[in-house]
Amino acid sequence: MSGRRQSPGRSMTDLIADFGGQLPAAREAPAKVDRRTEAALIRPGVPRRGRRRPGFGWSPMPAPLAVYRASTAEIGGVFPLLAANGLPPTGALLGYDALTASGFYCDPIGWVLDGIVTNPNLIFFGKPGQGKSTTVKAFLLRMMQFGARTLIAGDVKAEYEPLCRAVDAVPITLGLGMPARINPLDLGPLGHGWASLPDEERRTRASLIFARWVVLLKALIGTRGVAVTPADEAALTTVLSELSGWSGGGGCLRTVTIPQVHDALSRPTPELARACRYAGTQQMIDETRQATDTLGTLVRGALAGLFDEETNIGLDWSAPIQSLSLQRLDGLGDEVVGVALACVNSWSRAMTDLRRPGEITIVVRDEVWRQMRLGVGAVQSLDADLRLSRNDGEVQVVVAHKPSDLLAVGAAGSQEVTIAKDMMALCDTKVMFAQDPSIAEELSELVGLGDIARDWVAGWARQRTGRAVWTVGDRLFKVTTVRTPVEAPLFDTNTALIAGAP
Repeated sequence: MSGRRQSPGRSMTDLIADFGGQLPAAREAPAKVDRRTEAALIRPGVPRRGRRRPGFGWSPMPAPLAVYRASTAEIGGVFPLLAANGLPPTGALLGYDALTASGFYCDPIGWVLDGIVTNPNLIFFGKPGQGKSTTVKAFLLRMMQFGARTLIAGDVKAEYEPLCRAVDAVPITLGLGMPARINPLDLGPLGHGWASLPDEERRTRASLIFARWVVLLKALIGTRGVAVTPADEAALTTVLSELSGWSGGGGCLRTVTIPQVHDALSRPTPELARACRYAGTQQMIDETRQATDTLGTLVRGALAGLFDEETNIGLDWSAPIQSLSLQRLDGLGDEVVGVALACVNSWSRAMTDLRRPGEITIVVRDEVWRQMRLGVGAVQSLDADLRLSRNDGEVQVVVAHKPSDLLAVGAAGSQEVTIAKDMMALCDTKVMFAQDPSIAEELSELVGLGDIARDWVAGWARQRTGRAVWTVGDRLFKVTTVRTPVEAPLFDTNTALIAGAP
């Protein structure tokens, strides 16, 4: 057989060309790399101690690295070392920040001084049983280490009594049949040493006292839905001036009681009627009848035996905490408790006047919804206390359950609702415990939370007791309150449930 050379066949290029394709052109072989040039690029010829010229010499230089910004959710696995929350470690250590695992300290006065917030007030929202009361009590107890003194302005459920007794403070109990009496129109510390005060100081203090008295009386009259007219307010001011002796011009000032105000309005003298610019006593009686009758109803009802005589108790400000217990009134209805809270708050306001500079006073207003439902006068009274807290050096702590506690004070768009919404701006620190999704949505609209924070309130906070979303000024925190075994029995609010369990 004659040998034939075997055909090489068709190439890959030919096969692809048959189907209309074309292979890419072959890459050129890389040029030969000069290893010395490469080494110079990677490792410049710089002395070990740096170049001897300004800015380069014998000092370390920051590496020229690119800067990338991303959220912790995106780079948490790459760079797990997170920065702290930025709040100074001063004040009461309440627990830890779940975002950074660092300790969370609450220092409202320090935050104001550092410019983090504009006022020291705190407002707490939360369903019952989510750790709201525990956090408030932990804040009060741990602030005692810094010399803070606390006044519980109306303990409706007597839940602060164990804390008081733990620090050797005896709570003051108010109730029918109890000996304690409080005069909401007490002079308070502003009346101490009145005879030795200069005339200018007397006039200044008298204006403060009369303003507080009128605000309280307007709030009490408004409990029955009676609108206080400018003429009524002028009559109240004149009556208070007459009864206290201030109108006599001698500079003296004495204590007035609410029954005395009612008697003066119901049986005015001709001189009082003229001072109030009425044509006669009968016209004054007719014009002020609604306000007078409302005060009379309260004197014979909610105020009887509690707030209708001179004050016979005193606050021991050497004690770290004082509590005015209203538990015995809880079964008499929300109106009675609300009126009592309004009176106690006004009296507490008087008792905390003229503190020494540097003293920290914390005033707790629990079950605030009961007072808010009394009408616009009660709302204005609380609003005034919140506005003056920074000037007075007080920390006002407001405790509520949900946004409707504030918005249920009147019809939508009413003056009461407008004032209640404005009160949120007077509390720069807002603490939101677990809420149902619908309530969390309402809270988000009222406070201005974002979607993420709203989901924390409705989700993350419900997974464990003591979790809350804190807004301190414009800063947001996820905080878990931690209580010690010693504190647990002092903070527990389930005593009645445990006692009744089978």
